[in-house]
Amino acid sequence: MFDWFRNVWIAVSTVIKGMWVTLFTMGKTYQRKAFAEIYEYPETPVPVKARYRGFHRFDLTTCIGCEKCAAACPVDCIYIEKEKSPVGKGFRIDGFTIDYTKCMFCALCVEPCPVDCIFMGSNHDLSCYSRDGCVVDYAKLPLETAWGQATLNPTSVSESKVLYEPVWVKGEPSPFEYSEAE
Repeated sequence: MFDWFRNVWIAVSTVIKGMWVTLFTMGKTYQRKAFAEIYEYPETPVPVKARYRGFHRFDLTTCIGCEKCAAACPVDCIYIEKEKSPVGKGFRIDGFTIDYTKCMFCALCVEPCPVDCIFMGSNHDLSCYSRDGCVVDYAKLPLETAWGQATLNPTSVSESKVLYEPVWVKGEPSPFEYSEAE
């Protein structure tokens, strides 16, 4: 009989201790600031760690079209369209598409690249209303975004859906390079 009362007492005291911890933790949430009060997102970007694996950055000027990143991708979310370059040797990149509905941000595509043209960025927000907005063709993005000088956002992705040709062709002068005459 004594064991039964002892077991009931242990059960009741354990539940009371657990409820006290729950109430104490719930009370602490009312003392801290809301996320929007600390970071005024999207006006002030949320700080991320240096090793954060966000949406990719892709440098169209250095890509040689070797497709090593697409071969290393475990979920096959990288699609590269290329053709033989009419000027010199190498390939012309017509499309470098990443399907972010499949991508698991493992960064396995970054390591095999021999020219370091793809790497993980710090952007973490690509909100969209359809799955089509999550398929990003880096070869058809606006130049500043495609070359990593501006952030990847839903507006630039939707603009890239309107373009039907690559933003830059190897052999043509770069709009960001300055000529000697200037």
